[in-house]
Amino acid sequence: MSRLIMNRRGLLKSGAAVGAGLAMPTVFAGSAAAQSYTNEPTGASVTLGFNVPQSGPYADEGADELRAYELAVEHLNGEGDGGMMNTFSSKALSGSGILGKKVEYVTGDTQTKSDAARASARSMIEKDGAVMITGGSSSGVAVAVQALCQEAGVIFMAGLTHSNDTTGKDKKANGFRHFFNSYMSGAALAPVLNNAYGADRKAYHLTADYNWGYTTEQAVRESTEAMGWETVAAVKTPLTQTDFSSYITPVLNSGADVLVLNHYGANMVNSLTNAVQFGLREAQANGKNFEIVVPLYSRLMAKGAGSNVAGIFGSTNWHWSLSDEGSKAFVQSFGTKYGFPPSQAAHTCYVQALLYADACERAGTFNPCGVVEALEGFEFDGMGNGPTLYRAGDHQCFKDVLVVKGKENPENEFDLLEIVEVTPAAQVTYPVDHPQFAGGELGDCNPGA
Repeated sequence: MSRLIMNRRGLLKSGAAVGAGLAMPTVFAGSAAAQSYTNEPTGASVTLGFNVPQSGPYADEGADELRAYELAVEHLNGEGDGGMMNTFSSKALSGSGILGKKVEYVTGDTQTKSDAARASARSMIEKDGAVMITGGSSSGVAVAVQALCQEAGVIFMAGLTHSNDTTGKDKKANGFRHFFNSYMSGAALAPVLNNAYGADRKAYHLTADYNWGYTTEQAVRESTEAMGWETVAAVKTPLTQTDFSSYITPVLNSGADVLVLNHYGANMVNSLTNAVQFGLREAQANGKNFEIVVPLYSRLMAKGAGSNVAGIFGSTNWHWSLSDEGSKAFVQSFGTKYGFPPSQAAHTCYVQALLYADACERAGTFNPCGVVEALEGFEFDGMGNGPTLYRAGDHQCFKDVLVVKGKENPENEFDLLEIVEVTPAAQVTYPVDHPQFAGGELGDCNPGA
């Protein structure tokens, strides 16, 4: 069946039906003059869908994401102290909801599983009338839900997703990522690792067996091999794994003197704990102290792993100890409400909620194509990461990247990571057609009409 589809620039064109089989809750007119979009709000409120892992290995991140979304809704509706709405360089948000409509929300549990995430997102769109879906702490989930939102004609504001694929081969016009990616971690980490450990190193990778693990391993391998490191082995581990003893045992007999843990959430906590239990922190290999690297860090992971993180390098999207006005405002709001500092997962989800609302205000519509137009090429500041660009070519944010290290002598239970390098955005920026992001096309926005 042929119908009208809105392209990324808001122009109508003829095309095949998008998302066949996905029942839309809105009846659409057949003429361009009556053009509508999925779940166009008609009452006094607008519904957003917060799809986070409330169970599974990334549940800690999911809980913090949900806290941040709830805080963002309060601020958008004029409650609380306004948080980063006060420091955001765009002044379109006024605390009166979005386009004068009160913000309401529904939640879903991704279970850190792609099928479950798609099912909960579908339910929020079809049954609850969500006009935007956001969240997730797994790149497998992000890619799956982003594709669903493209088919359904709603915006997807990705939560914590670090795989290159999200804005690489699996990028979609209706999807946007604020979080940094695997390439950026590799580009930021390599110089720091070279300075700390030298160029003559042999690395052994343990890698989560899904798209995030693959691209993170590739990014770290390519960046470290370019400075002289050798990769002696790369072993895939199941996302459901809890005991990594059998994977750690071969490392010391492999000829490696560095273990790279391409793991996140509870996976990283468990694998690092096993590595320390097996004596890797005290070991020597090739006449050097054995080292461990965690490419993607979070405060929640550091808390779970405790003293095992001391001295271990990694990268992060944001950290609560940053002293810029936006970060201080967010930490103040979040800490007042919940009693502890926010994680990077909480930060990026809060920011995504505000960026979506701001785009609607600047576009004057909830129509996905208007939102896309407002976000593409959008430059902003005051949100905790310094000057930031939402690049039009792939919908990836470009900003400074933090290299962190586990503290040797933390002062309290939250003081676990220290920032050792703020890598400027220029150092982690790459062309849209970089080989690590090859394949796939952004395509045209789909309003679902």
